[in-house]
Amino acid sequence: MARGRPPAHTRDQVVDAAIAVADAEGLDAVTMRRVATEIGAGAMSLYTYVPTRDSLLDLMVDRVGGTAARADLTGEWRRDLLTVAGEQRALMLAHPWLPSALPNRRLTGRNTLAYLERGLAALAPTGLDGPTRLELIALVTGFVASYVTSELAGAAPSDEQVALIGEAVASGDFPHLAAALADGRGRELTFERVADWMITGLVTQARDHRS
Repeated sequence: MARGRPPAHTRDQVVDAAIAVADAEGLDAVTMRRVATEIGAGAMSLYTYVPTRDSLLDLMVDRVGGTAARADLTGEWRRDLLTVAGEQRALMLAHPWLPSALPNRRLTGRNTLAYLERGLAALAPTGLDGPTRLELIALVTGFVASYVTSELAGAAPSDEQVALIGEAVASGDFPHLAAALADGRGRELTFERVADWMITGLVTQARDHRS
């Protein structure tokens, strides 16, 4: 019985090419036609490997998730969840398209499931039930994606914005803002610090609602 000609490429090659395009030019540049060009295939032939662009994005998210560095968990939930958040941030900074790719994805790949497993393990010492821990993991991921998006956009205020705020504060009409800015002068607001506040607050609130 005659067999059809074997595929000229593999799905892994397609996904790797799409990731390379996204890393270099952003997620909008990832089209089926563009990825096909990158691997030297016809645009229609790409559908042999992935049925839709959404399916391709699912595979891209899962593939890069497998490259994340993972430190050993210590059994102390606050430290471990902060570690997981830091690993996510490093991954998103390495692949700047990732925060915008996450919403509405079918996150069913093994690497994504491994991340969920790791997050659930980190939160196990809290004593919270499984659904609550899954919700907390989703909230932490959303926070990290938002933080990285601001980082990548260069969220620091411009000189003009700083000058306008300075004029407003000097007017005396905003005493609480003036005091807050004075108190914060010289204090660096780091990812670890903000993430720690958020993680501690979320888990504390979840525990309070349980009791």
